[in-house]
Amino acid sequence: MNKILPILRRFVPPYRGKMLLSIFFNLLSTVLSLFSFAAIIPVLRILFGLTTTVATPVDLAQTSGLQELFAGLRTNLYCLLLDQIALHGAGYVLLMLGLFLVVMTGLKCAAAWLANYCMVPIRTGVLRDLRLQLYDKILALPMGYFTEARRGDIISRMTNDVNEVEASIMSALDILFKDPIMIAVYLVTMLVISWQLTLFVLLLMPIAVFFIGRIGRSLKKASTRGQEQNAEILSSIDETLLGLRVVKGFNAQSKLRLRFETLINATRSTFNRINRRYYLAHPLSEFLGTALIAIILWFGGLLILGEHATIDAATFIYYLVIFYSIINPAKDLSRAAYGIRRGQASLERIDAVLGAENNIAEPASPKTVHFEKGIMLRDISFRYQPEREVLRHVSLEIPKGKMIALVGQSGSGKTTLTDLVPRFYDPQEGAVLLDGVDIRRFATRDLRNLMGIVCQEPILFNDTVYNNITFGVDTTQPAPNGHTWPEAVEQAARIANAHEFIAEMPEGYETVIGDRGSRLSGGQRQRLSIARAILKNPPILILDEATSALDSESERLVQEALEHLMKERTTLVVAHRLSTIRHADLICVLHEGQIVEQGTHKQLYALGGYYTKLVDMQA
Repeated sequence: MNKILPILRRFVPPYRGKMLLSIFFNLLSTVLSLFSFAAIIPVLRILFGLTTTVATPVDLAQTSGLQELFAGLRTNLYCLLLDQIALHGAGYVLLMLGLFLVVMTGLKCAAAWLANYCMVPIRTGVLRDLRLQLYDKILALPMGYFTEARRGDIISRMTNDVNEVEASIMSALDILFKDPIMIAVYLVTMLVISWQLTLFVLLLMPIAVFFIGRIGRSLKKASTRGQEQNAEILSSIDETLLGLRVVKGFNAQSKLRLRFETLINATRSTFNRINRRYYLAHPLSEFLGTALIAIILWFGGLLILGEHATIDAATFIYYLVIFYSIINPAKDLSRAAYGIRRGQASLERIDAVLGAENNIAEPASPKTVHFEKGIMLRDISFRYQPEREVLRHVSLEIPKGKMIALVGQSGSGKTTLTDLVPRFYDPQEGAVLLDGVDIRRFATRDLRNLMGIVCQEPILFNDTVYNNITFGVDTTQPAPNGHTWPEAVEQAARIANAHEFIAEMPEGYETVIGDRGSRLSGGQRQRLSIARAILKNPPILILDEATSALDSESERLVQEALEHLMKERTTLVVAHRLSTIRHADLICVLHEGQIVEQGTHKQLYALGGYYTKLVDMQA
């Protein structure tokens, strides 16, 4: 119960009304089933000729206690039964009892269906809520989280683990809303019929529960390992798809296949153990239930055949029917206990993401963003890991309207420095200032609204050209300069040298460009990224090696588009090809996390230092 209550408190409150309706219909279904079972007693009495006994009606108002009330009701029903047999005959009464059984069973089934009908929105709603929470969390987590987490593992948690929670825990909750009610009502009825026999049954039940519980305890650990292996499989598939060109180029198919086969064999072995233990629940419960019935038959026979019989044969059979009706709910509860243990392993993996710390904290009272003067990086130090410093005491001023270029060897900290400006990371020491105000005092949304980013690898989505270009703007608002949005998108594409190739596509701006823009060339993808930045029209522009992966013709077209984009904007450029930043207002050379040289192209080349070596090597 200590594992179930936190799950109920977490998932059920938004659906409290539907949960209460489900409980009500389950209770109604159980009570109706008792009435339908009750028809068995008079049927047996008629068949065995036991209804000839003379009975006197009981005044129910004079009874005290449940047992007396139950005995009085039974006596009065017998009196009514005898009267009807005397008037219409035994065959007629049997027909009426059969109709009563059919009607009560129909009502019971209708109530059971309504209970399940109310549970469906709870199960699907919890699944939706959990996926939305995970997706929102992934969108909110800082970039630093994803440098350590594998994409395949995150995808596995959003798919396999969420499905496991729905299949295991939510199925278990479905059972918990129904079976405990049935068991409780049936046990109370059994106590009323014969407290001695019920007490004997309750003394035997813990033995069965002990054996079932022993199996369930081993499931959680194995389930955790199984979900981790599923995540490894997704990661392996993701890596294969991303690197398929290299795999085929190096004829490494057999090597990757061997690695994948080893992984899926280990996963199969783990899930073999999990499912074998899980499927042991049903036969074990059935065996223990049958053993209990055999013992109850023996003990009940003693009560019936003894000198001071407390129960007659027909009522004992009714008792057995009720007890047998407890067995299925009890078996379902045992499977629910297994399901909760399996699902908890997945839930813990989901909670590891939901509980991940977001170290990019939003200010309690954010300041209004104004950009009038420029950006200042003041004595910045940054590290991804405690033992390795990426930036060391870097200070840099970026005046408004100027183009600042960052150059240097790979790993010198160029991209990391640009990632601090939109606050993808926070420095461990120092501060990034916007017009003299620490950017940590602004809401990240307001800060990033000032910025447009063009990366080395264009980030595009499997959507239309139009939707990719408008990705960074709110198209529910009026378009700029009195244009319609389609006109504004076309204008941005023209400035980015993208309109010509878009117009040649089968459906123009409504053409779907494929996964990550796979139907476009590298230069076309980059020009779409630039068109997106142009449409956003940000005052601050960050270009991270935007032309380094292009051929000469594509680079020329992209560079022309960038020159249009950079006009009258504050631009921070990470450059691999130094020819593209010769006209920068300031070039900063980074080496091992520090700015070692800065100046214009002419000034730096004349120094004969790091920058001169870089230019000469490219020349």
